[in-house]
Amino acid sequence: MLIVLAAIGLAFFVVPLVGLVGEVPWSELPVLLTSEVALDALRLSVIASLSATLISLVVGVPLAYALARVEFPGRGLVRGLVLLPLVLPPVVGGAALLFALGRRGLFGEPLYEATGLVLPFSIWGVIIATTFVSMPFLVITVEGALRSMDTRFEGAATTLGAGRWSVLKRVTLPLIGPSLVSGLILTWARAFGEFGATVTFAGSLQGSTQTLPLAVFIGLEANRDLAIAMSLLMVLVALVVLIVLRDRWWRAL
Repeated sequence: MLIVLAAIGLAFFVVPLVGLVGEVPWSELPVLLTSEVALDALRLSVIASLSATLISLVVGVPLAYALARVEFPGRGLVRGLVLLPLVLPPVVGGAALLFALGRRGLFGEPLYEATGLVLPFSIWGVIIATTFVSMPFLVITVEGALRSMDTRFEGAATTLGAGRWSVLKRVTLPLIGPSLVSGLILTWARAFGEFGATVTFAGSLQGSTQTLPLAVFIGLEANRDLAIAMSLLMVLVALVVLIVLRDRWWRAL
């Protein structure tokens, strides 16, 4: 009975993929994936996902360190706020970004008046939206690694006269290195596949804000074969990421 139920559960994941693969126009695949729409969407997806990963590395790792090692009032609330995008509907996240950073938003209006910069419906809006939904994956991975690592190595380095920066650079970061790399890959993959927050905050303008997921959504109505081809590409990217990560991310949690 357990095997039967497990097979039914597996079918929920396998059947849709089989359906997708069965509809792929294999003979036209090279032409579809090198079309202007697909290349523009791929370029924007790569730019936005790499930018989101870099931003997450710069500010997400210190945030994870603070959550793991620094005792301060309200730390549980801060952790909840940081991880909220993991469970928040992406469309709601995009709406929140629009109300906060839009041209008439709480922070977006003074920013526009001071600099003339409009974040929504631009590549900057895409980067902000993808960072918002993907950074929590890096934070939770690095925080888990910091909490589970043996702090005696850091203590030994401190006893031998190493300063805080030296301990961080030569002891802490190398010890959590595999988890950090896994978190970065997972962050990139989440940013690469982001849809809801991006379409709400940045729209879907070809060549400007239309990433691969948005192009797939539009293509289902305008060009079904192109949408299927780009969907296959994203499935392959996601599968490669999961194979590379294997159980490293889950172990860090």
